[in-house]
Amino acid sequence: MNNESAVLLCSTMATIVYPPLIPTNTPLRSRRLLSRQLPPRCNTTITASATTENLRVVFAAGGTGGHIYPAVAIADELKISNPKTQFLFVGTPNGMEATAVPAAGYPFTAVPTAPLTRPLISFQNLFLLPYLLTKSTLKSYKIIREFDPHIVIGTGGFVSFPTCLAAAIRGGVKLLIQEQNSVPGIANLVLSLFADRICVAFNSTVECFWQRYKCVVCGNPVSFSLTKQTCTKSAARRHFFPNAAVIGKEKVVLVLGGSLGANTINIALSNVYCSMLNENEDLFVVWQTGLKAFREIESRVRYHPRLLLSPFLHDMDLAYAAADVIVSRAGAMTCSEILATGKPCILIPSPNVAEGHQFKNASLMADVAGSRVILEDELNSVTLRNAIQEIETRK
Repeated sequence: MNNESAVLLCSTMATIVYPPLIPTNTPLRSRRLLSRQLPPRCNTTITASATTENLRVVFAAGGTGGHIYPAVAIADELKISNPKTQFLFVGTPNGMEATAVPAAGYPFTAVPTAPLTRPLISFQNLFLLPYLLTKSTLKSYKIIREFDPHIVIGTGGFVSFPTCLAAAIRGGVKLLIQEQNSVPGIANLVLSLFADRICVAFNSTVECFWQRYKCVVCGNPVSFSLTKQTCTKSAARRHFFPNAAVIGKEKVVLVLGGSLGANTINIALSNVYCSMLNENEDLFVVWQTGLKAFREIESRVRYHPRLLLSPFLHDMDLAYAAADVIVSRAGAMTCSEILATGKPCILIPSPNVAEGHQFKNASLMADVAGSRVILEDELNSVTLRNAIQEIETRK
């Protein structure tokens, strides 16, 4: 799962917008697969000049980095293959996409949030959600009508459903959804009925959809910089610890709680980081706390020259390059990034994610990559420390 996933996904997009035009840089095997999977209703007579000069793409993505950064990776690949492509990202006004998307260099517009809460049968879902969903869909419909895209790509988050639904209602717009998880959620299962293509990360995910002929296994698109590995391990470590002597024996533990943070991981690490650093002078820790938890963790953690505390890591390519061991939640995109970089990891799946996505992702990682999985109710400072030391010893 690397930047080839973005290439294949872009090729899939091309087949539904302009079926005769499958990019020539797509691997031959992928081109044959895409050609075989084209349903008859996707045929069109749009010319090549229209594809290269006037392509307009809307992305519906928001909430967490796991939904936002796949969309950015796809947009980056499209921009490389066709610099004249016009983009518009649709998200929520207060989500991290409102800052992350403009920072990546793409235009952004906001629509009202229409969150689905748990349990499904609740006052908000029965009475408030229909109003919010209608309001969000109408706003999305107006945006799509004005921008007039050739295709809408939904990569998840609360904003994805109303925006993709608006595209289906308007008609004349191709719809592609990208499912990062091993098992799709309710929203994508519903949207799959209207989608022209369903891009999935795993072969097993195809069986979850009712219209399997629409599915294309692309993997998850990750940043090109993660797989290119242009930065050496020693240079990456100097980026995070410029005052430390780098002599080659150092071990870096990278701790990721997801873009929003993970309270249980933060607490477990805060109780053990100091003793681990004091007992091993070659150990370094890069710790992403999450935006919401940073101030609290910062107040609890004492300064240490071999500890880097950050609310959010923007240079993830450098963080992965520097790391010897990764401690993380089991979000789909994080798992894909770990697979792309080939680093050993300890996964603590969140029990609060809908449909048990993270547990299923972690189980798949354990089977595919031998990842160590610690359930949340088993996590404490002792189990975390033992798991880290076990991997360090194994290496």
